[in-house]
Amino acid sequence: MAKDQASKKEPTRKSIARNRKALHEYHIEETFEAGLVLTGTEVKSLREGRANLTDGFGLIFQGEAWLEHAYIPEYTQGTWTNHSARRRRKMLLHKTEILRISQKVREAGHTLIPLELYFDGSRVKVEIAIARGKKDWDKRQALREKQDKREAERAMKDKVRRGE
Repeated sequence: MAKDQASKKEPTRKSIARNRKALHEYHIEETFEAGLVLTGTEVKSLREGRANLTDGFGLIFQGEAWLEHAYIPEYTQGTWTNHSARRRRKMLLHKTEILRISQKVREAGHTLIPLELYFDGSRVKVEIAIARGKKDWDKRQALREKQDKREAERAMKDKVRRGE
């Protein structure tokens, strides 16, 4: 019986969509976890694993946090109750988090972007980040460092294989 209670307390985290482009385009400064207010057809569509966060961004409007342009396609078996694919969705955050985010976003060069959309148990959560845009030379430098690291690992593997 204790095993059943422990399994109920541990929520399972199942990823739906990731914004891989964000790590290339931005310097991530701070991350937050927020709940999402969704309709039934949106949740059903997400259970099918279909979503895209690439064009999405967050904003603070009248003391509330909103997720804009995140793509959740219409549910295929949905009827007239179906949702709009790119509608504005409310994010659920604590008031102190909203205030901290709004202060940071007001600074020049900072924006609020979604990193990942996932199920936490039966609830849909979004991981958002305060980020600062990278310059072109930052992106090239990051790619160069990644390539150098890959080549060093490859050289180490070859060295181990040869027994040196």
